[in-house]
Amino acid sequence: MRCAAGRPPDRRTQPRSHRSHWAWQAAGVRAALHDDTIRRIEQATGRLATQSVARMDEELAWFRELPADQRSWVTLVAQAGIQSYVDWLRSPDDVLRLTGEVFAAAPQAMARSVTLQQTVELVRQTIEVAEQHLPSLAGPADADVVLEELLRFSREIAFAAARVYAMAAEARGSWDERLEALVIDSLVRGSGIGDPLPSQLAALGWNATGAVAAVVGSAPDKPAADALAEAHAVTRRLGLDAMVGVHGARLVIVFGGALDPAAAAQSLVEVFGPGPVVIGPVADVAHASAVTRAALSGLRAAPAWPGAPRPVGADALLPERALAGDAEARDELVNTVYQPLVESGEVLVDTVATFLDTGGALEASARTLFVHANTVRYRLRRVAEICGQTPNDPRGAFTLRLALAFGRLESSDKPGARESGIPAKDM
Repeated sequence: MRCAAGRPPDRRTQPRSHRSHWAWQAAGVRAALHDDTIRRIEQATGRLATQSVARMDEELAWFRELPADQRSWVTLVAQAGIQSYVDWLRSPDDVLRLTGEVFAAAPQAMARSVTLQQTVELVRQTIEVAEQHLPSLAGPADADVVLEELLRFSREIAFAAARVYAMAAEARGSWDERLEALVIDSLVRGSGIGDPLPSQLAALGWNATGAVAAVVGSAPDKPAADALAEAHAVTRRLGLDAMVGVHGARLVIVFGGALDPAAAAQSLVEVFGPGPVVIGPVADVAHASAVTRAALSGLRAAPAWPGAPRPVGADALLPERALAGDAEARDELVNTVYQPLVESGEVLVDTVATFLDTGGALEASARTLFVHANTVRYRLRRVAEICGQTPNDPRGAFTLRLALAFGRLESSDKPGARESGIPAKDM
C-alpha cells in the first residue's frame, strides 16, 4: 500500500505488531532478491551450520568442554538459525515466529547450561561464518542485499535470545521461590522434604559447603515479597548462600558460607521486625532442621529474658526454652551442665547447690559445708571451668539452678540413680 504521493505509508497508521522496524523498511529490498539466491543459501544450510560449530570449537575454549549432548543442541540451533534466515528472506513480516523457531530447536535445559553471554558468543560465531560464505552463494547481484539482511536478522536473533533467557529466568525464579518456601516449611516443621536436603540446596544454587546456621525473628511490617527480597539482597551483599521464608509472623533465614556465623547474624538483624532475633546453633547441612527448630524454640522463649542481646543464641536461651517445654533444650541443659558436674564428683554439685541456696553468700556457704571460704571459691571456679556457667553471675546462677533441678528430676526417674561419681545415664 502506497500513498498518493508515492511515499511509503505513515507507520503511525499501520497496525501495531512485533515485527522489526528494520524488517518493515527492508521488505521491498528483499522482494528484489532472486529465487536462485535464496535456494542456494537454503541448500548450504547444513554445511554452514557444520562450519559454524567447527569455528566455535576452534575459537571458544568453554565450548570444547561441553558434553556431547549440549554440543548437539548448539548444532541444531545453528542450523535452525540459518534456515530461519532463509525463511526471513522469503517472509519479511513474520519476525517473531522465525526468530522464535531458532531457539525452539534446543531443549529448555540449554538455557540452564549455556549462559546468555555464551549464547551471544555462539550467535556471533555463526554470523561471522555466514558473512564469509553468503556473498559467494548470492553472487554479485545479491551479495550486498543478503549481507544487509543478515545484519538485520542478527539484531532480531539477539532480541530472541534475550526473550528466551528472560522467560527461563522468570520460570526458574518462580520455581525457586516455590522450592525455597517448601524447604523452609519442612525445616520449620521438621518433616521430610522428599529429596535429600543437599540436592534441594543445589537446585537453589547453594554453593556453600560446611556449616549452616538459622536466624529467626518477627517478620517486618511489609508485604512478604518485599521482606524476602530485602533479606536476599542483604545475604547476597554479605556473600552468603541463603534460604529465606516468611512462616506465619516469623521471618526465617537459613544461611551458609559464613566464616563467622554470629557476625553474619548481627548483620542480618536489620531485615527483621521489632522484637527478639535468635540464631540457632551452627551445624552441618544434614542437621539444618534441628538448627532451625532450636532457633524457633529460642524465639518463643525469648520474652522470658527481656534483657537478652539482639541477636541472642539459642543455646543462651536453654533455661527459658526448657521452662517453655522444649524437651530437647531440657536434655541439653542436663547433659551440658548437670551431668558434667555429677561426673566430676558429688562435692561440686553439693557446693554449687549450697552456694545457690544461700543466695550466693560465700561465707555462709563455707560454714554450711564446713570448709574454708577459699575452698568454696576454688570449687566454684572448677564449676565454671567444667560446665561454662559461673555461679557468681546472675545469669549463670539461674542456668545452674535450673540444670540442677532438671537433672535431679531426671535422676529421680531412674531407680538407683543418685548424685554421685556414677553418671545417671549409665545406671
